[in-house]
Amino acid sequence: MDFLPVFLNLRDRPCVVIGGGEVGARKVSLLLEAGAKVTVYDPDLGPSLAALRDAGRIAHRAERFRPEVLDQCVLAIAATGDETVNRAVHEAAVARRIPVNVVDQPALCTFIMPSIIDRSPVVAAVSSGGRSPVLARLIRARLESLIPAAYGRLAKLVEEFRDQVKAKFKSPPKRREFWEEVLQGPIAEMVMAGQDELAHEAIEKRLNEADGAAKPVGVVYLVGGGPGDPDLLTFRALRLMQQADVVVYDRLVSPQVLDLVRRDAERIYAGKERDKHSIPQEDINHLLVRLAKEGKRVVRLKGGDPFIFGRGGEEIETLAAEGVPFQVVPGITAAAGCAAYSGIPLTHRDYAQSVILVTGHLKDGTVNLNWKALAQPGQTIVFYMGLLGLSAICRELVSHGLPAATPVALVQQGTTPQHRVLTGTLETLPGIVQREDIKPPTLIIVGEVVKLRDKLKWFVPVPR
Repeated sequence: MDFLPVFLNLRDRPCVVIGGGEVGARKVSLLLEAGAKVTVYDPDLGPSLAALRDAGRIAHRAERFRPEVLDQCVLAIAATGDETVNRAVHEAAVARRIPVNVVDQPALCTFIMPSIIDRSPVVAAVSSGGRSPVLARLIRARLESLIPAAYGRLAKLVEEFRDQVKAKFKSPPKRREFWEEVLQGPIAEMVMAGQDELAHEAIEKRLNEADGAAKPVGVVYLVGGGPGDPDLLTFRALRLMQQADVVVYDRLVSPQVLDLVRRDAERIYAGKERDKHSIPQEDINHLLVRLAKEGKRVVRLKGGDPFIFGRGGEEIETLAAEGVPFQVVPGITAAAGCAAYSGIPLTHRDYAQSVILVTGHLKDGTVNLNWKALAQPGQTIVFYMGLLGLSAICRELVSHGLPAATPVALVQQGTTPQHRVLTGTLETLPGIVQREDIKPPTLIIVGEVVKLRDKLKWFVPVPR
């Protein structure tokens, strides 16, 4: 280890930066975030530092570096680009036993400015020892995506209850078990969802239990699994899938997405096909209630978005009625994902100024839709679950005013390695589908925007 990772308390303490350019400005910004009192030495300031000076956030001395300027400071940074000045700053700081950083010159540094992930009061830092700042920034970017911004609020919640937990659980292992439950379970997820008051109440309730050993309250997370490509999952969806005790999943959840579920989680298939439901919807609703009341963390994993033709509303109505805590995690709906991977923008200034999403069959199995509202110019229509009624859909749209030559695309298993697109018109597509082996899930896109596919298609599925 070339440098010992430490965190310095610089609040209200004097720090000196030599160099008034944009590199110096970046270092000053970090010092200010840490609460330092910063003085910049340089005859001229760049626009960024000048703005900070004018706002009264930094002091400025329009003079060249002299060793004496370090006499009263606790930390120094040289960012001049002048080898002679930088070396002089280093020597003066070392003589005074002051930590010094010389930008882009590790040999002249007694400390290094790392790449920082700030979730105050939680802070993580990444350093390459000065060898590759770009690599450190790339690693930081990876970590940024994995560490939710709400971790700072979570840390403050823990701090608020720290003394109470210590008083309640005399044994360190018991305290550790308690905090592991809080930080890896429903209470933490309440904070992630912005439900800080509920999280506060949940910790208080847990602490009020006689011996702290009661079974934790379960929770249901209604998670959108997206249209199939696992790269389209949200970070929140992935985190919850990795924490779940039980996953209840649909037929439209791709195998690649399901592979990301925690390995030892119980998996319950609740898929539906037309006229073939493995579990009736009402039974699914009550299954979620039962599992949660057993104290389990339940992920109800759905293809696409739970609230767009996913019956998510029906399921959480039951959860709410039964007093079961739940959260909803949106997913990329099939219309957005499949259209994007097919090179078909759903709206375009030259072709479509609105988009409408509609189910291809209603609860009673009919296709009795508001055809007059659908058959409007300048509008893209996306039909979910419309393969069986495709001929009727095309016929009704034409009879209600859309030209028979209106472009149509049929997207099969969109965004997956089996992604397939067939294009035609309202007049020709039914015949094309009869000649091809088309299977659900499929999406039907109707509108002039389909014309753009030949120009904009980019996705080439790679079979796995």
